[in-house]
Formats: sequence, C-alpha cells, structure tokens
Amino acid sequence: MPVGREIEFGPFRADTTINRLTRDEAILDLRPQAFQVLTALASNSGCFVGYEQMIREAWGGTVVSKHTVAVTVGEVKKALQEFGGWITYRPKLGYQLDVPRSEGLIKRGRHFSSRHTREGFEKAIQCFQQASDADPSDFRAYEGMSSALLMLATWGMHSPRVAYAGFLDAHSHAVALRGLTPELRADRAHGLHVFERKMEEAEAELLQAQREKPGLIGIQMRLAMLHVSLGRFDKAIQELNRTCSADSLSPLLTSTEIVVRICARQFDEAVAYGKRALELHPYHQLSRFFYADALGCAGRFEEALSEYRRASVVSPDLLWLRAMEGGCLAKSGRYPEALALLGELERVRVTEYLDPYHLALFLDALDRRGQAFAELERACEDNSSMLHMLYVDPKLDSLRKDPRFNPILDRAFRSALTQAHAS
Repeated sequence: MPVGREIEFGPFRADTTINRLTRDEAILDLRPQAFQVLTALASNSGCFVGYEQMIREAWGGTVVSKHTVAVTVGEVKKALQEFGGWITYRPKLGYQLDVPRSEGLIKRGRHFSSRHTREGFEKAIQCFQQASDADPSDFRAYEGMSSALLMLATWGMHSPRVAYAGFLDAHSHAVALRGLTPELRADRAHGLHVFERKMEEAEAELLQAQREKPGLIGIQMRLAMLHVSLGRFDKAIQELNRTCSADSLSPLLTSTEIVVRICARQFDEAVAYGKRALELHPYHQLSRFFYADALGCAGRFEEALSEYRRASVVSPDLLWLRAMEGGCLAKSGRYPEALALLGELERVRVTEYLDPYHLALFLDALDRRGQAFAELERACEDNSSMLHMLYVDPKLDSLRKDPRFNPILDRAFRSALTQAHAS
C-alpha cells in the first residue's frame, strides 16, 4: 500500500499521509478502514483488485470475510456519492475503480469555463462534447456543456436563440443521467426567467432549489434578480441581506447589489455600492460594468465612459460593452466619436454577435428612435437575455413612453405574462 503520497482521481484527492479524502477541497467523512480500501482501489485504478490483494493492501494481511470487504467497499461507494458507480465488481476478478476516459477532457473543459470569456466557453464546450463522445454516461460532460452554453447566451456572447436551444438539450441529458440536482434546477429556473420569461415557474423552481440546498449563493442571487425583473426591489434587497449574512464578500453578491439599486432608481446608492464592489474585487467583470452602468444612470457620463472602456479591456469579447460606451459618448455630447463607434459596431456585427438590446439603447441616445425600436424588435427575434429587464431598466425610460414600446412588451412576455405582471 502506498505511504505518504496523494492520489488524485476525478474530483477526489486521497492523502495517504493523514488518511484524508477530499472532494474539490471539501473533506469527506470516511472511516480509516474504508479509506484503506479506497487507497487500494485508487492505487490500482483501471485494474481489478481481488480478495487476496485487497486483504494485503487494505487490511495489512489481517484476514476478514468477503462479506466484510463487500460492506466496506459499499461504504466507499457511498462516500463517492454520484461517482460511486466508478467502482464495479466482477466475480473471480474482484473490485475495480475505473475513472472514465473523459476525465482529462472534463478537467480541461472546467479550466476553460473558469476564464469566463467567449473563447473559454467555446473551448470548454468542445472539451465537454469530446468527453460525452468518449463516455456518453458521464453526466459531468453534459453539466459542463449546459453551463457553458447558458453563460454564452446570458452574457450575449452568442445568439441566445441558438445557445439557449443547445443549453436545453445538454441540460436534459444531464438530468437524465444524474437527476435534477439543486444546481441543475437553478440553471433551468434561470432559463425560465431570462429566456422564457415564465416568472412564476422560475420562482417556484428557485424556491425549490433553495429548499434543497440552502445557502447556495448562486440560487439566492438568481432569486434576487427575478424579484428585480418583477419590480420587487424590497424583496430583492431582503434576499441580498440574507446572503450577506452568510457571505458578505462574495463578488456575485456585491455586483448584484449594484443592479438592484440601479433598477430601483437609487443611483447614488448604486454608485456607492459599485465603488465598494471594485475595492473588494477590482478584477471582477460584473462589478466593473455594473459600476459603469450606475455612473451612467447617475448622469456621470465621462466617468461611466472610462469604466466601460476598462470593462472592454477586461472583456473584449462582450461587444455590447462598446454599445454602452457609445451611449455615454452620445449623452456627453461627443457625437462624432459616437457615430464613428456606431459605424464600427455595424461593421463588426456582420461577423460577430452583438446584442440588439444594447444597440437600441445606443441608438436612442443618438435620438434615432425608429432605429432603436427596430433593434428592440430584433432583440425579440434573437431572444436577448436582457428582455426580462424591459419593465425595470431605467435606461429604457425614454423609450417606455413611446406607444411603440407596449407591442415590444407583448411580444417579449406574451399577453398572459404581461397581465400577470400588472396584477
């Protein structure tokens, strides 16, 4: 049996020096004898460990019954949770820990996703697709693929209509293989909220996910944003306060605090929260461009312009940031620069995706109201991830007064949902 080393397999790490098993840095409860069995299996990964070998390596030569071995292996499988199926048994051969061939691809995919860039998500999807081809039973491939596609759609990096359809397909495969975990339920709820605008269904799913896994910050932030979409700013703030008591330094929390205050028209507070967010997380993408948004809504266009430009440096693949920059140029009276940027964006959008919602805001700042509404129509066609904000986004206030706005609402939310919101 190996002494004084670490054995890694999948998301697990077995430290034989201190007999400790961790999963993604979280310590798992496993009694010493079960740990020795796991160590024997992990040290011989891909090979069968027969009864005699198991006795030598896991029990140090002390003879126990085959039933005792089976029960102890069962403990190990239970500790590995959904990965327990990696351990199999064959009569006359013994037990085997077989890590899927897709393991390396899964790790690469997660690495690329962690970049939170368009290129990173695209490369991640390629890795997860290859992983699913190598092992169609590995639910992690579909989980990773669905998450990356959802982010591409949510942040306007790809056409949401196409990316969201891909998300639904990958998500259904993940659920079929693993079941509807709180994380997968929350992702589906996010889609119901942002891309289908089925607010009641989304809220019910998020609340269920919250009951299943209390304290998961991603669920709480999505619930807060759903409240924002429906104009329930007090409820959104209550949700944030509950989250703050558990993790006041989360970058996701601090950035969401800015959005809530923007939509509640508390612009000075939004700016203050933006400053605090950047003090805590100066390289966090969301905090940077939500702070810029707060400055713009507060009428501090030159400062907002500087922040949008910084945000574009951090996230050059978010073309809509350039559109927001253009709106600041127009509002500060720098029309020649704004028109030059508009021409640049119109050329670029021929080959790259540009969210029409943000371009509509840019065009409205240039007093091109007809073109702005044409882009909002296009946003409906593309199923823009920003349509759920049509009721509350203060940047739409001037457009909201135009009689052409209500048909946009009807198209985005459908009549039944519009009536439900009004009630």
